[in-house]
Amino acid sequence: MLTTERKSASQAMVIIAFATVYLVWGSTYFFIQKAVAHIPAFILGALRFITAGIILMAWCAFKGEKLWDVQMIKHAAISSFLLLFIGNGAVIWAEETLPSSLVAVLVSAAPIWFVVLDKPKWQENFTSRKTLLGLAVGFVGVILLFKERVSAALSTPGNAYQIIGLLVLVMGSMSWAGGSLYSRYKSTGSATVNTAWQMMAAGIAFIPSSFISNDWSGFKWEAVTLESWLSVAYLVTMGSLAGYSAYVWLLQVRPATQVSTYAYVNPVVAVLLGVFIAGEHMSPLQIAGLAVILTSVLLINMAKHSKEKQQKEAIPRLNTKGKAIAV
Repeated sequence: MLTTERKSASQAMVIIAFATVYLVWGSTYFFIQKAVAHIPAFILGALRFITAGIILMAWCAFKGEKLWDVQMIKHAAISSFLLLFIGNGAVIWAEETLPSSLVAVLVSAAPIWFVVLDKPKWQENFTSRKTLLGLAVGFVGVILLFKERVSAALSTPGNAYQIIGLLVLVMGSMSWAGGSLYSRYKSTGSATVNTAWQMMAAGIAFIPSSFISNDWSGFKWEAVTLESWLSVAYLVTMGSLAGYSAYVWLLQVRPATQVSTYAYVNPVVAVLLGVFIAGEHMSPLQIAGLAVILTSVLLINMAKHSKEKQQKEAIPRLNTKGKAIAV
């Protein structure tokens, strides 16, 4: 039986959504680090997602969309816990001690977990040479891109706390992939409403965590700099309202493995921001890593395009006698 995507979408919208996820999310690592410089991690999480959730919920109400659906809210809450609270929470927490570019590379392992955890697509993914090759090439590219940074971090004396951060990021990456797949297969109703509830649920979950982690001890609102506030504003508007909304929508209209390629492009954006804004140096090895990563994205997208083309060509059509024939 032929498989089809859950929803159809125009090619232009898909391209815009991918561009948003690829470029905007790559920049969020930089702005998260700017924000956590003066705002504790869990307070930042609560502030970011509750604000974005309220704005998006108000927009949904203005459009007259159905907000109160118990089943939808239940699935959104579960997706939110895995995606935003654990997955994104791990990133925010880790960036208190790790460089944003290093965090980006560790999160880039997400596409591997997408393939491993996406059980309904196991046969398709594990029999596609281009997909497997693309994933492998992408991971090699990420290693090349950040090999020097990772080596420096692991060789620094007293780096036990950093190693814990690395392990938390691996768990967060797995949770993000699992939550993305859960959202893809279980979410119902409007993607916009679903996203709004996910962000609201995540923001609420960060509140008790901020007290458990003692984030409020010594924290003063007046001590937060303008740069940090502007970073929060960027994370709310571009990272959450634009980027995350585009991501949730893409999960409903495109293959999860293809959507997961954002994790290979985001580190590229993070490095470029470091070079052009923070004045960081790029070595020849890192430049080679950039090229390899872009090659991996091309391979994965070619594999999905080839698969979709085969499916379209295999759709039965009626012959002149009204009987179905294969083409």
